[in-house]
Amino acid sequence: MADSGKDSCPSLLHGKYELGRLLGHGTFAKVYHARNLQTGKSVAMKVVGKDKVIKVGMTEQVKREISVMKMVQHPNIVELHEVMASKSKIYFAMELVRGGELFSKISKGRLREDVARVYFQQLISAVDFCHSRGVYHRDLKPENLLLDDFGNLKVTDFGLSALSEHLKQDGLLHTTCGTPAYVAPEVIGKNGYDGAKADLWSCGVILYVLLAGFLPFQDDNIVAMYRKIYRGDFKCPPWFSPESRRLVTKLLDPTPNTRITIAKIVESSWFKKSVPKTILTKEEQEFESFNCGKAKQPETLNAFHIISLSEGFDLSPLFEEKKREQKEELRFATTQPASSVISKLEEVAKAGKFSVKKSETIVRLQGQERGRKGKLEIGAEIFAVAPSFLVVEVKKHHGDSLEYDQFCNKELRPALKDIVWTSTPA
Repeated sequence: MADSGKDSCPSLLHGKYELGRLLGHGTFAKVYHARNLQTGKSVAMKVVGKDKVIKVGMTEQVKREISVMKMVQHPNIVELHEVMASKSKIYFAMELVRGGELFSKISKGRLREDVARVYFQQLISAVDFCHSRGVYHRDLKPENLLLDDFGNLKVTDFGLSALSEHLKQDGLLHTTCGTPAYVAPEVIGKNGYDGAKADLWSCGVILYVLLAGFLPFQDDNIVAMYRKIYRGDFKCPPWFSPESRRLVTKLLDPTPNTRITIAKIVESSWFKKSVPKTILTKEEQEFESFNCGKAKQPETLNAFHIISLSEGFDLSPLFEEKKREQKEELRFATTQPASSVISKLEEVAKAGKFSVKKSETIVRLQGQERGRKGKLEIGAEIFAVAPSFLVVEVKKHHGDSLEYDQFCNKELRPALKDIVWTSTPA
């Protein structure tokens, strides 16, 4: 694929994306509207010039942004669909978020407290998910928070993010980065900082700005502004409610070790107020309407089915409980009848607070509590290899992969131990 000029972009990328109008640009990148010709869906195509990246020594930063965005797939984080490259450019095909920056909304004036709360709840959900993956954003600010067509918040720009593997021997990060008005006091210092606690300070500044319409720490002289940040020297306007004032003060605590944690934020009275309870997500609606069918007997597997279920021609994974790390499914064989398998799954569901839908051969479990990516939903299907020999396939349908792995390892595997058939060595 050839570029049509030094600063221009081809109108067709890899025969897959048709590039349209310019949506915006920064120092190192331009963002275009693009259409996937295979699906007809619109995307945002971020185009980065390789020469510029190399010239300023940002190669590692771009690589990090790609690896981080592949890790953090969450409803409140802009999704990276794929990355492509030509001789001179790198192309990021990303989720197109049409509602603009949250910054432009605040620039018109402060938000109502209930509106600010919804945005803050979504921000904390995204940040909590990043931290659970060992990812620290380090440049959270309203300009990096976009809104979709439905007004949902989407975190973007992971160019300055850090991973837990970037921690020094003291277990801290040491690179000073971020936007001055939103940066935590410990980041300005030279003694290292906890990325999670620094992100929460930035969340505190954002919450203040949403409720006030202006920054908590302001001064024309940046050194004077840093002094205010160090001391935590700010005042809440009189229209802040007592609960919001209390939360902002705990977030903008200049001492990292006493700063509020995400676990305490989500338990705070202000955060928990006005959480929508009646709105069902798409996944919850699908579960409610799911019909397990009327099959009376497990489907009998022929040789081709067995091979397709196994890893290549090695059939052992069907008959031995093996750890399937990084995979969202597990299979096991059993000589117990299907009714016993279903009873075991129902026991697991009851102990783990799952709702259950079932037939004679299919079981669907859905968590009653929301996790980092909504409610965890798991499906189990029973197949017959022989009349008294069954294979059970368990898959994650929705929810967070880490929460699914923890559920399988801590609850599902131990509960099924008694009925899992394992081959005895010859």
